[in-house]
Amino acid sequence: MLARVPDWWSKRPPRVRVGVSIGDTKSSRFGVDSMLDFQAKMTLEGEALSDDEWQSILAGTDGLVLLKGKWVEVDREKLTHALEQWKAVEAEAGSDGISFLQGMRMLAGASLDPKMDGLFSGDGAAWSEIHAGKWLEEQLKVMRQPGSIATLKDLRATLRPYQEMGVQWLDALTRLKLGACLADDMGLGKTIQVISLLLLRKQRSGANASSPALLVLPASLLSNWKSEIDKFAPSLSCRFAHPSQLSAADFKKAGDDPNAFVSGADVVLTTYSMVARLEWLSKIDWSLVVADEAQAIKNPGARQTRAVKQLKSSARIALTGTPVENRLSDLWSIFDFICPGLLGTVKAFGDFVKRLEQRATEQYAPLRKLAAPYIMRRLKSDKSIIADLPDKIELQAYCNLSRKQAALYEKSVGELEQALNSSDGIQRRGVVLAFILRFKQICNHPAHWLGSGAYDPDESGKFRRLREIGEELAERQERALIFTQFREMTEPLAAFLAGIFGRNGLVLHGGTDVKRRKKIVDEFQAENGPPFLVLSLKAGGTGLNLTAATQVIHFDRWWNPAVENQATDRAYRIGQKKNVIVHKFVCQGTIEEKIDALIRDKSKLAGEILEGGVPTLVTEMSDKQLLDLVRLDVNTITED
Repeated sequence: MLARVPDWWSKRPPRVRVGVSIGDTKSSRFGVDSMLDFQAKMTLEGEALSDDEWQSILAGTDGLVLLKGKWVEVDREKLTHALEQWKAVEAEAGSDGISFLQGMRMLAGASLDPKMDGLFSGDGAAWSEIHAGKWLEEQLKVMRQPGSIATLKDLRATLRPYQEMGVQWLDALTRLKLGACLADDMGLGKTIQVISLLLLRKQRSGANASSPALLVLPASLLSNWKSEIDKFAPSLSCRFAHPSQLSAADFKKAGDDPNAFVSGADVVLTTYSMVARLEWLSKIDWSLVVADEAQAIKNPGARQTRAVKQLKSSARIALTGTPVENRLSDLWSIFDFICPGLLGTVKAFGDFVKRLEQRATEQYAPLRKLAAPYIMRRLKSDKSIIADLPDKIELQAYCNLSRKQAALYEKSVGELEQALNSSDGIQRRGVVLAFILRFKQICNHPAHWLGSGAYDPDESGKFRRLREIGEELAERQERALIFTQFREMTEPLAAFLAGIFGRNGLVLHGGTDVKRRKKIVDEFQAENGPPFLVLSLKAGGTGLNLTAATQVIHFDRWWNPAVENQATDRAYRIGQKKNVIVHKFVCQGTIEEKIDALIRDKSKLAGEILEGGVPTLVTEMSDKQLLDLVRLDVNTITED
């Protein structure tokens, strides 16, 4: 038992600990392939103890011991046990040391090996300390505090201070051949930061560039990136590996002789689907690969994810405003792209997360610490980042069901209950997803579920609510974005709104030709442009600059708050001069109201980027939980 600390002791005395040093000696290179020396010895406040001092401690008693002229705390049993564990790690490492990735995990206290968990928690953590050695600390400082960059002579824009910092950081990590995830809030200018980085790399290498960079984008953003490069960095030589930007003959020629196609280019732009289709993209050694809207590779088993990860490059960058969309496996997949191996295999990572969840406090602290050096995230809500962006006001627009909607909904609840009694496993999952879709369609309009095409506004509470908001906006001459997750709803909504505003608006969905999308954006952004733009959520939710709108309407809701926020930020971004009001339609007494509650819970979790708890997936609910979720509240469902 430890001796009692005297009452006159003003603070807890220092402890003798096992000091673990990683990377004291200079390695031949710094990066994911480097090996780091590893040492474990007894220390006091970072100073190594001699063998005689350690033997003196072993021969003494536990409690407070006078050592090096000061009283220190000692527990011989716990110290000995911790030292034995670390010495075993040291012996296993041998003369070669440990890998860079293993060293980073140890410094973060995030071992993927369950046998080592005791070293990073409980007595193991209390009686040992791990630190980067002198050489490694100098290298890590470059990651944390990158130096200033040279003046970008060919950049036709002035970077904001936080954007310049982002370019410095991206440059530092890519020069160290480490991956980076730029996770700035939507609208803060991730595109201009990457364009600046490309200019910087060109300026530094001059005519000696070995190969171009590759940008992998959603198809809807090709025109946006082309426009931004033409505007801000026309000196960059670009190629487009996509049939929408090349004639059929040139597209074929690119595939026949890829080296000739990319020769002389600073950057090649392509899409996720093209990476999976064009085998030659994976055979070129790119100087840099950038994945925009990198949530597109969150599913590690998807073909396009596997194809993107097979691209060859010494450095990789992921751009996303939502590094964690639904679950922590999203984060794993992005890291498997930018820094393969850091988070282990998907199975090892899943087991690691489960062990973290069992911790009593600071559950995800080791994962946050491990991932932090490779993620830069700034938020628009942080006034120290950007003080001149107006406010965003979010409102719940509650709607009542019409009698026809309520009758269809109630009938569907009964049918779901019967279907659950006769299905299980994968079949049950399919049933649940199909009925969720049906309920949301009924909440939009009876005709949406029935497929009748007869969109009588009086048969939908949402259409009635949209009329109220639309009439007010028309009177104030404010312009709006209306988002729906259903492509088939875009035209009925546009026809309805045209009658309210007395003018036609615009429509953009997944079937809109890629070349036409930029014209739609330009037309809407014009000074006297159309009063509204109806967009399907997936086609219009990312990459578009639509600051002419000051009102955003989410006609139907998405399970994922990150996706909704991305859509909202088409209007709420740099360049917006007015407050933005966001209307989120919710049918009272239905699954939508309960989905809204789930979304609010999920926002709290997703907002804490690496804390990763996720609400129970709907398809995994018990029958009772599911029926409670969809059942109508008869007190609030109808207004007539």
